[in-house]
Amino acid sequence: MGISELFVAGGIVMWPLLGFSVLAVGLIIERVRFWYRVNSRQSRVVREVLNLYRLNNIVGALEKLHKNADLPIARIFLAALELEEPTPEEFRLALESEAQAEIPILKRFNTIFETIISLSPLLGLLGTVLGLITSFASLNLGDVGGSKTAGITGGISEALVSTATGLIVAIFTLLFANSFRGLYQRQIALIQEYGGELELLYRRRYERGEKAYAPSR
Repeated sequence: MGISELFVAGGIVMWPLLGFSVLAVGLIIERVRFWYRVNSRQSRVVREVLNLYRLNNIVGALEKLHKNADLPIARIFLAALELEEPTPEEFRLALESEAQAEIPILKRFNTIFETIISLSPLLGLLGTVLGLITSFASLNLGDVGGSKTAGITGGISEALVSTATGLIVAIFTLLFANSFRGLYQRQIALIQEYGGELELLYRRRYERGEKAYAPSR
């Protein structure tokens, strides 16, 4: 049985399942590109920025952050370093506030993934139920074991195609959704770590009376 025949055999629910699969693939590609960009550059950028800051090269650190403003950690650092003469408490609040603002970007599409994972098996089950209803509706009780029985058996096996398709879509999406969830949790831990290092450096400079913030424009 070819793909087109399987699609037809699955019934009307195959159309929303096809839409779910296409949507899932598109969002997965976007998230893979996003996390690859973050993980491939973030550690290097953070090390360079912290080293520049330790050397009191604040302008250089800001320039490096602006060049990498597509990274969440760069935007978080900029929110604090671009404040004018902040106290350590204000500096910390700026880091925390911007980190909270970045969370929706890091968790983007999670709700859609969860919806696809939840609805796909249910749609598959619905397709099977509808197929069984159709098969048994055509059953002639007086013809049990006759010519129509084979058709009913075939109809039941075809009805199961929708359930199998729904499970495949859900499992495929779940694998990537869990991977993205793990990357998100790791990113939150790194933001706290990097933010804590920058805050500590700022507090030390502030206590020594050194200028540790962005120059006024």
